[in-house]
Amino acid sequence: MPVSGDGSHSHSGVSSPQHPSGDPGVPRANPELAWARPRLLDPDDHRPKDACGVFGVWAEGEEVAKLTYFGLYALQHRGQESAGIAVSNGRQVLVYKDMGLVSQVFDEAILESLTGHIAVGHCRYSTTGSSVWENAQPTFRSTAAGGLALAHNGNLTNSGDLVELAAKRAAETSLLAAPIGDERSTTDTGLITNLLASYADRPLLDAAAEVFPALRGAYCLVFMNESTLYAARDPQGIHPLVIGALDTGWVVASENSALDIVGASFVREVEPGEVVAIDGTGIRSKKFAAAEPKGCLFEYVYLARPDARIAGRSVQESRVEVGRHLARDYPVDADLVIPVPESATPAAIGYAEESGIPYGHGLVKNSYVGRTFIQPSQTIRQLGIRLKYNPLREVIEGKRLVMVDDSIVRGNTQSALVRMLRDAGAREVHVRISSPPVKWPCFYGIDFASATELIAADMAVDEICRAIGADSLGFIDLDALVAASGQPANQLCRACFDGVYPVAIPDGARLGKHQLEVAVSGR
Repeated sequence: MPVSGDGSHSHSGVSSPQHPSGDPGVPRANPELAWARPRLLDPDDHRPKDACGVFGVWAEGEEVAKLTYFGLYALQHRGQESAGIAVSNGRQVLVYKDMGLVSQVFDEAILESLTGHIAVGHCRYSTTGSSVWENAQPTFRSTAAGGLALAHNGNLTNSGDLVELAAKRAAETSLLAAPIGDERSTTDTGLITNLLASYADRPLLDAAAEVFPALRGAYCLVFMNESTLYAARDPQGIHPLVIGALDTGWVVASENSALDIVGASFVREVEPGEVVAIDGTGIRSKKFAAAEPKGCLFEYVYLARPDARIAGRSVQESRVEVGRHLARDYPVDADLVIPVPESATPAAIGYAEESGIPYGHGLVKNSYVGRTFIQPSQTIRQLGIRLKYNPLREVIEGKRLVMVDDSIVRGNTQSALVRMLRDAGAREVHVRISSPPVKWPCFYGIDFASATELIAADMAVDEICRAIGADSLGFIDLDALVAASGQPANQLCRACFDGVYPVAIPDGARLGKHQLEVAVSGR
């Protein structure tokens, strides 16, 4: 739904948020439904989820909303719960957002209505704050200085402290547009937006340099006012954020694949601890903290698209190299190597190349089973993993298989796949995993299961092998995965594998997806 206004308050044309049922903007069928929609069903819910994808563009004379739409389309794998785009025409900021996939939220008419030369876009998977319309992004605040729209990839670890800081700022100044809880927003993103808005008496670049040193955790941000596009990255650079050049302007995105789809050429990454401002004069940069690189190692395993490059390293090449390591470390006599599509495909190719065992497709993925508002019937629930994968019996019957997957979280999916392959006639199923055992939860933007649900937290490899019903099981060694990433070990976050968290984690009372909802309801 659009977040819009009529420009009737003190700064003409600056948009102000509203409840969707009273929205004067672009019409949508049954707008009240967006307010009460349940969490989306994901048939692939066993997978770890990244927080979001972000995209920003400054380009005069371009259809920036359409560029942002296609950029978000390329980043859809990073978040499928909601999507939104903010635009500025130099006089006002307008935000349109709703629940669902990018292609469900936007159509030609909506994109045509979002005119301007600056845009910020977002596709969300929720980590802090429920998956509801109120928490969709970009967030928006109206201040005495104008409008502010912001999109965030990552997760903060000190949101509890920031609630207190926002309350202090609200007491100190009347410039804060909306304290946490107004508009029913309960996200760390809303906190960042509120804090920036509280410094409306300063240029936004200076406000960012004031606010960002107080943030802890992972944050890749794209944000804008009426005249300028901004981007920032946490001092650890946990998740990627890149800058690209268009003939008519600039693009910022979570991955270079989003640059490619809009025809932008890669320029550089946003540096850890850096905030950049982009307008008609070009790019300005300010460091707000010393860089302490700790890039997420799981980006190389699953999160990023295979055509992405992170810190100069091809994700595809990293994953193929992991497969080669697996073949050397865990050889087996087999007839066929098959991937669990799609993220395990490069590793399966590497395993086949190194082992000399033929590569094939034994599982067909239904690419159109994405997130849906339709709740499954009991019959559909019993089908389980068959919603997403189906075996090719003529390919696997009578064969000894090596099944390569990217990770094991709870183990439910691998158990179902092994059983499915045996039912289809496989003689043996040997499982190879292109990440080490996931033993610890992530607090920086990957929504793993809780520690009590992680199968590797309490089981040895041979126990996991028996639990999933495989003939053998092998995980890539952590050092081998680090080597395949091409990055120095001391510049990577490996916390989900080794339990070493590069940014301090607060006590349990100040953690959790719904911590801000609890804080708001308790006020």
